Amino acid sequence: MSDIPVGIETLDFSFSGGRRLGTFAPVLVGVVGSGNLEVMLEATADDDCAVRVETSARGFGPIWQAVADDFFARHPIGGVRVSINDMGATPAVVSLRLDQAVAELPQQPEGASA
Repeated sequence: MSDIPVGIETLDFSFSGGRRLGTFAPVLVGVVGSGNLEVMLEATADDDCAVRVETSARGFGPIWQAVADDFFARHPIGGVRVSINDMGATPAVVSLRLDQAVAELPQQPEGASA
């Protein structure tokens, strides 16, 4: 028997120093289902990038931290709330969905500030 409680686990991560994106319509990619997840990006008034994960796969906090660290290293963005609703997706699928969400953001000219 496992010591990990049953139910949804919520994990929060925060990153600073990213490029502020400004205002944009919320972006939603993926679908919550068996072995998959959805990712939503929303503009915020903060300068940070906040990541909230709600997952059915409890006890994987260090793995989620590594995935979030990798995401921010590849996409140093600010003024964004990332919401992830997970039903047991692998780290590779999580990274794919995060990349898909970022690809849906409005593009700004090089050097423009948001």
